[in-house]
Amino acid sequence: MKQYPNHITTILGKNEFRLKEKSSLFISQAFHVESADTANKILKETKRNFFDASHNCYAYKLSDGIIKYSDDGEMNGTAGIRILNAINHENLFNLIVIVTRYFGGTKLGVGLLGKTYYNSAIQVLKFTKRYQQQLYLRAAMYFDFEHSKIVHRMISKYAVKTEKTEFTESTKIFCLIPSADIEKFISEITAHSHSKVKISVSNTHVYL
Repeated sequence: MKQYPNHITTILGKNEFRLKEKSSLFISQAFHVESADTANKILKETKRNFFDASHNCYAYKLSDGIIKYSDDGEMNGTAGIRILNAINHENLFNLIVIVTRYFGGTKLGVGLLGKTYYNSAIQVLKFTKRYQQQLYLRAAMYFDFEHSKIVHRMISKYAVKTEKTEFTESTKIFCLIPSADIEKFISEITAHSHSKVKISVSNTHVYL
């Protein structure tokens, strides 16, 4: 099973920054996203909004390891990778940064062009609010009614998030357990219930 950090830093909402370099206008935008589908939808909308721009270059980086970037017609290595370098420099996850360029008639050259894309991305990120997301693992707990108090006490103690509860012959709770506390949580609830509460931890995770 792949190991993920217990906490990551991401951005809150969206932000925009504008920069001019030798008559070219660079409009950088940063958006919080949590899936490639959402990133691609935002990219598609941005291209529609800036349909008359020369280039819409971008990079996105997700907590599950997915990374994608594009120069969108700029010289190879001058745009997408530079935007990604800015994201990595700030050690951020779950976001897409799009830098739209309106060409002003003067070529910048490889060095200045790459620097401008990097600066555009860095500036929009520096002025964007951030917050930490915590890693949770999806799990299911099975228990009889007599152990309900123990289960709910442990849920409260470890800030476990309940997603769904099913009542049949026994109770089943589908939940999200903080990754950093998973071993302590299982050990303590098992001890208090004398192994009567069964816990199944899946391979899926989520950052909240």
